[in-house]
Amino acid sequence: MLPSPAVFHFLWEISTDLVKDGASVRTYGRLISYEPEGSKAILSGQPSSAQCHLSVQTTLVEPFHPTLGAQYFVLGEIEKTDEFPLALLPGLSGAILHARALSNIDGVDLILMQKAIMEQRCFFKERMSPRV
Repeated sequence: MLPSPAVFHFLWEISTDLVKDGASVRTYGRLISYEPEGSKAILSGQPSSAQCHLSVQTTLVEPFHPTLGAQYFVLGEIEKTDEFPLALLPGLSGAILHARALSNIDGVDLILMQKAIMEQRCFFKERMSPRV
């Protein structure tokens, strides 16, 4: 049996109850930190004036040659945890994304991408609603 397809979530949605532990997700954000010894990276996103951060476990995508400050697309599974103290980095969510795919997406029009994600959500919501 195949796993369910990964749903696209923005970084700021991952720490909420919208995303359950073990769920497959797709997201993107700016790479602000990478620790090769621990295979850990931190992505940053900004929904408004507040920054949001997500820890990414990169073990399954090694060797990984990061470009700090670049935008990355990540596909993987969420693990809700309290491993990372939230005081370390303001806005750091209590979740780790175990990356299965990690791609540099510098040059992508992020506003257009967000709009496409929102349109896709509306399409799926409309498709799932019962017709009268």
